[in-house]
Amino acid sequence: MNKQITDSITYIGVDDKTIDLFESQYVVPNGISYNSYLIKDEKNLVMDTVDKRATDEWYKNLQDALNGEKLDYLVVSHLEPDHAYNIQMLCEKYPNMKIVGNQKIFAFIPQFFHIVNLEERKIVVGEGDTLSTGKHTFQFIMAPMVHWPEVMMTYESTNKILFAADAFGKFGTLDTDEDWTCEARRYYFNIVGKYGVQVQAVLNKAKTLDIKTICPLHGPILTENLDYYLNKYNTWSSYEPEDKGVTICYASIHGNTKEVAEKFADMLKKEGVDKVSLFDLARDDLAEAIEDAFRYDRLVLAASSYNADVFPPMNNFLHQLQGKNYQKRKIAIIENGTWAPSAGKKMLEVVQTMKDVTLCEPIITIRSRMNEKNIEELQLLAKELA
Repeated sequence: MNKQITDSITYIGVDDKTIDLFESQYVVPNGISYNSYLIKDEKNLVMDTVDKRATDEWYKNLQDALNGEKLDYLVVSHLEPDHAYNIQMLCEKYPNMKIVGNQKIFAFIPQFFHIVNLEERKIVVGEGDTLSTGKHTFQFIMAPMVHWPEVMMTYESTNKILFAADAFGKFGTLDTDEDWTCEARRYYFNIVGKYGVQVQAVLNKAKTLDIKTICPLHGPILTENLDYYLNKYNTWSSYEPEDKGVTICYASIHGNTKEVAEKFADMLKKEGVDKVSLFDLARDDLAEAIEDAFRYDRLVLAASSYNADVFPPMNNFLHQLQGKNYQKRKIAIIENGTWAPSAGKKMLEVVQTMKDVTLCEPIITIRSRMNEKNIEELQLLAKELA
């Protein structure tokens, strides 16, 4: 699928509608795009390759766009295989092509590929360095840990385009008709979420640039209302809640904890909480639960005890949040246990490692099934959270 971005810049990426799990863990019902770009000039330059799943279609797109001309440069923004799989193939097809990357990129390339004469072919760039292809000048911006240590972005000053690597990406193919924010948020928090400080650093660099277009490595090319996308990234990477609301995540073995969670969701709505999202951690998409936990300012954790610990779906969820730097939220805990409730203590141990978290006290304990006393406790908690 070739698409002209400008007279001289062509999108040569590929939509993948057959993939079931992105990075072998994220459900992508609308697939994913692998974005790649060709800039034709006195010297022709390709911005990244694509995943092995899309090699044949991508290479045809490249050949069609080149129309018999030679390829002079390949810029490598990110070495993750969904963007870099075809580096060696391209080097073999174009033996005179130079590879442009930073020191980390060239340190990692031999771990993935065996490229003949790599030392003679590489052009090492650092922060602020530029490369001219004739009418186009490319400035390189280091973006370490967004979300690998070798990542860099590239600013093309003639058309004021930011080639943003994985930043500003989203799940879904380019021809998917869906809201950008939802799938971009799920993508951001699950893949980049841990690295908010590093994203903030790159956003500060972006403020110094006159950007008219953002070209990410996944998802649509962004050309309008760029402040909206930049502001979303600023909110997400600073870990501030995006909206007021409550996310309830429960892990129930036999359904009793599920009943508590559903009852509590109704209580919150009756107390005037407009946005309440409810997730069964044993069945629902974990990535969506993480997305909403970050989106809203309050989180309720409800789980059964299990083997003197907490039911594993909750344990997994909490450690995922912990690994993604979850912070700046209000959290309530509800535990269930028939003879020796342990879930509350185990959930609390993880919550206490999180920054700037306000804990609603006390932890509510359910003994097998909720009783009238529990309902009163839940009602008080609903009032506090509302």
